[in-house]
Amino acid sequence: MIYSIRLRISYAYERPADVGRHLLRLLPISLPGVQIVHDARLAFQPRPSEVINRRDFFGNECTEIAYVDRQERTEFEMLARVERLELTPRLDVSPRRRDFEAEMAGTPSLSPHAPHQFLWSSPRVPRHAGIAAWAAEQARDAETAFATADAICTALHRDMTFDAKATLVDTPIARAFELRRGVCQDFTHIAICALRSLGIPAGYVSGFLRTLPPKGKERLEGADAMHAWVRAWCGNEMGWVEFDPTNAMLAGTDHVVIGYGRDYFDVSPVKGALRFTGGRSTKQAVDVVEAT
Repeated sequence: MIYSIRLRISYAYERPADVGRHLLRLLPISLPGVQIVHDARLAFQPRPSEVINRRDFFGNECTEIAYVDRQERTEFEMLARVERLELTPRLDVSPRRRDFEAEMAGTPSLSPHAPHQFLWSSPRVPRHAGIAAWAAEQARDAETAFATADAICTALHRDMTFDAKATLVDTPIARAFELRRGVCQDFTHIAICALRSLGIPAGYVSGFLRTLPPKGKERLEGADAMHAWVRAWCGNEMGWVEFDPTNAMLAGTDHVVIGYGRDYFDVSPVKGALRFTGGRSTKQAVDVVEAT
């Protein structure tokens, strides 16, 4: 499946802003056997005074931009053409939970995507006793690493309600878990915390989700979404497997990856500082459509 993707993020300031620097992670990445980025580019309005392109520790595409002139509005637009490959259905050949610690011990690498990088607490996913107790109960009958990850994500989908108004981008996982409400970021952070508490390395995936309109309805422009889901390390043979707890499914051809990290902190789409006074409004629109 080949997609044409368009993302627009705009900020409007009550009073002109000046002197700012941003770190953007908006460009999708090519992944062997998963997706091919045929074309991807960023446009800025107004034009930055400085642009630096680089990759971060996890291999994600990063764009650093700086502004020195006054501006009343800032807009980022990302255009991409990405081919998402069909994934072969996997048999569960992950190790049994009682053997998982030994499998981890036999994997000493500290490379960017080694499982040990994703086993401990991270900036947005601290340990949480309540989530750990909930996870132990949900995974009680799961015998393998894959079955455990699947059980956690299925239970999270069952026990939590998607509610775009319940949380903010900086809401702690403890609050989202207490509410049992939130958005994909909250579902993903809680899943990561739960899996790590069970000894299974887990990380954050940032990307896009292609959505389909209800039957008989026309597709609305800008109605698709940036999305987040979890990946769990299921042993040396299976490797990393991606689960979407918000939708109770394995990540598939409707999911397009932007980047990987330990949690949202590592892959936030826009990060930085800008000097301004007064209010600010933000708009975001995403289109993920099958290329013709």
